[in-house]
Amino acid sequence: MAEGYRTITVEKRGQVDWLTLNRPEALNSINLEMVGELNDYFGKLYHDGSVRVVVMRGAGKAFCAGLDIKEHHDRGEVPFGGGYGFQGYLADVYIKMRRCPQVIVSLIHGPACGGGFAFALASDIRIAGESARMNAAFIRIGLSSCDMGVSYFLPRLVGGSIAAELMLTGRFIKASRALAVGLVAEVVPDDQLEAAAQPWIDDLLHASPMGLRMTKEGLAMAIDAGSLEAAMAIENRNQIMTSRSGNFAEGMRAFMEKRAPNYAPE
Repeated sequence: MAEGYRTITVEKRGQVDWLTLNRPEALNSINLEMVGELNDYFGKLYHDGSVRVVVMRGAGKAFCAGLDIKEHHDRGEVPFGGGYGFQGYLADVYIKMRRCPQVIVSLIHGPACGGGFAFALASDIRIAGESARMNAAFIRIGLSSCDMGVSYFLPRLVGGSIAAELMLTGRFIKASRALAVGLVAEVVPDDQLEAAAQPWIDDLLHASPMGLRMTKEGLAMAIDAGSLEAAMAIENRNQIMTSRSGNFAEGMRAFMEKRAPNYAPE
């Protein structure tokens, strides 16, 4: 168990970090301390080759109910946040989630609202419990739903029409529909979420360390690529780099010998 955090816990299981939002008494709502701890954690991941997968989840009855409105209202000193105060400070968490080379798997149960919805969207793979319900809650408290990367992530995941529906109304999308529109990969009973994550983790760790990192990076770049040629330039670069790794030869041997690969750190 990683030490030093109070609003999150990080349990290390080999090359996988199990990150739990840990304010169950407040439905894991986001306060200033949590933002600081998430910024610290995801910022350090960029330089941590020992972690290949992060599983993100919430303690208690919720994934994350969004901003802690009461604490936000009562807060004293405001962080600089790149000149945008708390807004910029929190936004940096989502940028760090996308920038880190590790694959992030979110296990979503109960409410995932506002900034909590954005945590799920900023992940690479989403698995929902049957109780999951997600919404762009910002618009329901007098703000714009274009917040914390939602206007970037959501249309890319479900298309512009469904993104407009959810963002303009703040309506909840529940687990069954989230699965139907491709927002989540799987829906399971809440008490089976941890078990459901394991086959995904196994598949992710079957990839070489460099191959996994460069696929996350390449996919993110290709989604925003201006042309087929631009996307293929990223692909060509990734394949040349991974093919020169000793793990490529090990991956080929393991495939031919029908065994699990034994990859070296890289």
